[in-house]
Amino acid sequence: MARLTAVRPGPYERHRELLQSVVRAIDAGECRRPFTEATSQDAADAGMRSTRTAGKVFCSLLGRPFELGQPGELGRVRTESSPYGVDLAIDYPRCDPRELVAAAGRAAAGWRAAGLYQRAGLAVEILRRLNTRSHELALAVHHTTGQPLQAAFRAAGPRAQDRALETVAQAFAESERVPTELRWASAEGGGQPLRGTSTLAPRGVSLLVGCSEFPLWNGLPGLFASLVTGNPVVVAPHPRSVLPLAIAVRVARQVLAEAGHSQDLVTLAVAEPERQVHRRLATDPAVRIVDFTGCARFADWLEQHARQAVVFAHRTGLNTVVMDSTDDYRGLVRGLGLSLCRCNGMARTTPQNILVPESGFSTDEGHKTLRDLGADLGDAVDRLLGHPARAARVLGAIPAGAVRDVLAEAVRYGPVLHASGRVAHPDHARADLRSPLLVRLRASDEQVYTREWPGLVSFLVGTESTSHSLAILRRTVARHGALYASVHSTDPLVLAAAETAALDAGVHLVENLDDLPADPSSARAELPDAGAHFITGRFRVVGSRRHAPPAAPIPDPSVVPLPDSGLAATLVDV
Repeated sequence: MARLTAVRPGPYERHRELLQSVVRAIDAGECRRPFTEATSQDAADAGMRSTRTAGKVFCSLLGRPFELGQPGELGRVRTESSPYGVDLAIDYPRCDPRELVAAAGRAAAGWRAAGLYQRAGLAVEILRRLNTRSHELALAVHHTTGQPLQAAFRAAGPRAQDRALETVAQAFAESERVPTELRWASAEGGGQPLRGTSTLAPRGVSLLVGCSEFPLWNGLPGLFASLVTGNPVVVAPHPRSVLPLAIAVRVARQVLAEAGHSQDLVTLAVAEPERQVHRRLATDPAVRIVDFTGCARFADWLEQHARQAVVFAHRTGLNTVVMDSTDDYRGLVRGLGLSLCRCNGMARTTPQNILVPESGFSTDEGHKTLRDLGADLGDAVDRLLGHPARAARVLGAIPAGAVRDVLAEAVRYGPVLHASGRVAHPDHARADLRSPLLVRLRASDEQVYTREWPGLVSFLVGTESTSHSLAILRRTVARHGALYASVHSTDPLVLAAAETAALDAGVHLVENLDDLPADPSSARAELPDAGAHFITGRFRVVGSRRHAPPAAPIPDPSVVPLPDSGLAATLVDV
């Protein structure tokens, strides 16, 4: 008697309901966060490793080679150091960039043939496994970027995975819309019927250039958008923040290998900073997609030089606040002070330019001048950072000397309203914590405040009026980019004008919110180029057509085949 063997469901079948639920939420304009919703305060019921286990796993990575088994290995390289004084000493494989691109190209045909459903299912499986390692990923972000641990968990854990899952769902939905079979009548030749097929053709090898501040939050959407649409990915992390993306690459390679696919669909490209491996890869003729979120200067370079590729460059740019009036001055000052401090001023919503009329603005506490606002902001920052433990939770540690250099430079451009000073960390004596620097500028100092200043530097810019402030917002953000703009006003006409200015500049706008969290939006709201092209730009639709075969004749019901002789007898109705 034959023994029945249970057939294990494929990756799409295992994750079908989760994926489809997110697709339905996108269609309904809703935001689903299944990984976040499944996470309790201690994450124990979400299938995650505990914080203790994650800490042990993280420590086991320190001082050891990080093995990936990639082609073209030329040696080993170390590029990271912990801002908290922990000796990372992790060395990564330094591979020939040409070999990585060639290996990705060889793996592409099999990945395309796997089909949309298997690709999407495996993408969800990769995310599910990353979710189990959320605390480990948070430690990796914490010790490479300097973010406080709680902020690092937000930027690397369930919220980042939900953001990537939205991208998977949107890529799945956009790809599924491509019809596989087409039928139509020819406009010539008497309307002769034609039939054809349309096939989703991936563009080719994709490059993800990682950023130093939010490697997973900013990197995962591009990685998964490319994978689901059939493109292999070479990941080039920022030299200061390699470990978070290296863990993600290792998990992806493991999942792909278990499913019988080439691991070289996802590879890691690491090299010493002076080798500029990301620039070399971005201009490789075989690289057809480039993803990057970060400074406008490098985004501009990519668009000018990576001409052979579709470039998705998301500029962090000049987050701007327009001050007109408020009915909650104390709440505004507290919230704005917190925004200046959060994550060393590197949070994605941290304002760089605060535009205030020189004549001041009205509040529930009376008329306030620009000088009043500067003094009150400085007091709010000092109160917030007055407690060492709270300061450590808010600020984090400065990861590199570049931030210290710009702090020293920025004070030369105008009166200092709040000086940056050292803040002690209660647990890490070697950690470098600094309070934010606030400098007053004139509207004519555009060459200063249109430059992107990395962290802890903000400018209080005096303008002629609120209308002038909105004009500056429109002009500077349209040219240099930004993630967010904010307006504070009790006048509906000003709010309407601010909405128009934000639309013209192409920036997200928030109105009368005292404080912005570090991650206020879903992935769909933040995808470069307004979302849809971020997905559809990764594939082309290739069609074929031919004459439709003649329709089969309709059998005569009066003709009945004879089963014995195979001859047909004609039955005539009398």
